[in-house]
Amino acid sequence: MSPRVAVVGAGLSGASCATTLLERGISVDVVECGRAPGGRMASPTLHDRRVDIGAAYFTVKEPEFEPIVETWASRGLARDWTDTFDVFSAEGHRQTSGPMRYAAPDGLRSLVRAALPDGLRTDVALDALDALDHDAVVLAMPDPQAARLAPDAVEWVDYEPVITVVAGWARRCWPVSDAAFVNDDADVTTIADDGSRRGDGAAVLVVHTTAQLAGAHLETPDGAVAPVLAALQRILNVTAEPEWTHAHRWTYAKPVATHGEDPFGLVTRGERPLGLCGDSWCPSGAPRIESAWLSGRRLGTALASRLGC
Repeated sequence: MSPRVAVVGAGLSGASCATTLLERGISVDVVECGRAPGGRMASPTLHDRRVDIGAAYFTVKEPEFEPIVETWASRGLARDWTDTFDVFSAEGHRQTSGPMRYAAPDGLRSLVRAALPDGLRTDVALDALDALDHDAVVLAMPDPQAARLAPDAVEWVDYEPVITVVAGWARRCWPVSDAAFVNDDADVTTIADDGSRRGDGAAVLVVHTTAQLAGAHLETPDGAVAPVLAALQRILNVTAEPEWTHAHRWTYAKPVATHGEDPFGLVTRGERPLGLCGDSWCPSGAPRIESAWLSGRRLGTALASRLGC
């Protein structure tokens, strides 16, 4: 019989790891403690359309990531979005060009769904790893969540919070075509035109707050809406009131550090391997969607070898 591995966490790193293990002939069960897969690539339906409320986009820098992106694009799951962002700071307004940012017409969560094997279990209450009888376990989740299940496995890194505020208008009323970085602002860090990102032209902005503003409203995320709307007026001169708003709390939005040169963690806990992957396992030092996928892929390869497959 082939080994059995439990992958806990149905974000992109978990999906990537599970797919790699399956390719090596290993039986995989993916379990998710939340109500839906995707992790921080969440794309809920708000006012009859998908909205990316977690990660804003993804880029391609590593050759190892290119084939999966080409596959997504050929299947219509991902598309070129923009290589130019506006930048607002105390020095004024400018534009900056960089790598192509990719978006997903049906939301970034669709990329995770496409990569997940059949049989995903959601809403799983998991208090201890001993509840899993598999030959190995993978924790594919932010470090603070993984630390609850395996406190002494590695030296965990901290994550900072973000609140995402989504607002919809009857028509576009801002000068940004695609998205903007906001530097050194007390309240917001990025602003994305979701109609541009989705390709349907909807007058919807998605704003990510600073960790400072998020920390002040973690218990009541809706409290961040007013400061964000004030910031939009201050930065983009958006004076019209939105027709609707939505706030989502990300307690563990992004790592404040990484695990150095290690692209994944693989330790022995009890008598079985314990794998760790996610965007905090990022040798480049720049956590992003690409690093999460690569971390899961590389862990899956190493774990399969450990299991003799």
